[in-house]
Amino acid sequence: MSNAIGTNTTTTATEPVREIRKVELGTGGPLVGVQGFGAMGISAVYGETDAAAARDALEATVEAGVTLIDTADMYGTGTNEEFLAPFVAAHRDEITLATKFAFEYRADDPAYRAIRNDPAYIRKAVEASLRRLDVDVIDLYYMHRRDPAVPFADSVGAMAELVQEGKVRHLGLSEVTGAELREAHAVHPIAALQSEWSVFSRDVERSAVGAAAELGVAFVPYSPLGRGLLTGAITGSDKDLSGSDFRQLLPRFTGDNAKANAALLAPLHEIAAARGATTAQIALAWVQQRAQAHGLTVVPIPGTRKRSRLLENAAATRITLTDDELARLEPIAGQVAGDRYADMSITSVGREA
Repeated sequence: MSNAIGTNTTTTATEPVREIRKVELGTGGPLVGVQGFGAMGISAVYGETDAAAARDALEATVEAGVTLIDTADMYGTGTNEEFLAPFVAAHRDEITLATKFAFEYRADDPAYRAIRNDPAYIRKAVEASLRRLDVDVIDLYYMHRRDPAVPFADSVGAMAELVQEGKVRHLGLSEVTGAELREAHAVHPIAALQSEWSVFSRDVERSAVGAAAELGVAFVPYSPLGRGLLTGAITGSDKDLSGSDFRQLLPRFTGDNAKANAALLAPLHEIAAARGATTAQIALAWVQQRAQAHGLTVVPIPGTRKRSRLLENAAATRITLTDDELARLEPIAGQVAGDRYADMSITSVGREA
């Protein structure tokens, strides 16, 4: 019996990519490809970039049916949105554009960073994103991080006003708990919840995933490849990351943690080798199958700067892992060394502890 969707028993990065299937992003939400694209690293954050290669990777998203394009105003302090603007203009009717607000920076104080959810800031942020992206409306507007001091009635209420005014089509939240998702959804329907979710990171399964399934909210896993850990590219060597790569600030990528986490990939390597696939494809297939495991729509948003990797990632949507393969991957998350961030208070699990 075949273990993969379609006629092939294995899927490799060299096979032609058929357009991936579409799913509804939340109850009444837009139809998007079942895998999206995380644009954060395409122009910032993970070291130096090649603009031409990055733009070619963006073009490949449309060709593969990867239609949910995800950015945020904090990525490169607005430069990521600006980088995407020409691509968005060329493909506006073919993509679902998502961006986020919440992180405030000051040009006169590089050390300053605050999380703001107050209505005045939300209005300021959305106007800035609309201007940088050069669009009249944002398809999916996320609260990037929660400030618990601001009631959801105020912040989500302000976001809902943007929907009524036609500046935003659908609302999303990032890194909120199950209880917070229910509270926000009672103010205005939430189309999507975005949080880190991967073979390495499963804390969202404590409460957020169940609440999303209950409410009909789609789940959008960011960093489904563990920010590169699950691709095998990170070995624990000092030479893995450039000086401008922000992963050097993350506990899972530092010192002995990086080496210990690289050693956890053995089951992925074995499964990938047996299928003629890559470890990244196996990790993405695992995330995609959370839809069946938890009864909700799942649209992971892996990022890349290369066309070949984009097509490789999209091909993972054709892989279905067996029960035995899933069982071999099950223990990994509990063995990971180091937290996702140095400061976990900005995550949902930080408020559940």
